[in-house]
Amino acid sequence: MANVEMKFEEKLNELEKMVNELEQGDVDLDDAIDKYTKAMKLAKECSLKLKNAEENINKILTENGKEEDFIVE
Repeated sequence: MANVEMKFEEKLNELEKMVNELEQGDVDLDDAIDKYTKAMKLAKECSLKLKNAEENINKILTENGKEEDFIVE
């Protein structure tokens, strides 16, 4: 199976599912550690995606086509 990149929403849904399973407390320790590790990886990926989106949104193109930071005056 090819390694297909999950969309942001899919990652967020998977993260919520893992958190709910961990909060229920009926996961054995080895599975809990594995789920926690995967959840932290997903959280980091989601955070990075949001940070990159925010940086892109805060840039504008000037009249000459040059990209600059957006500053409210």
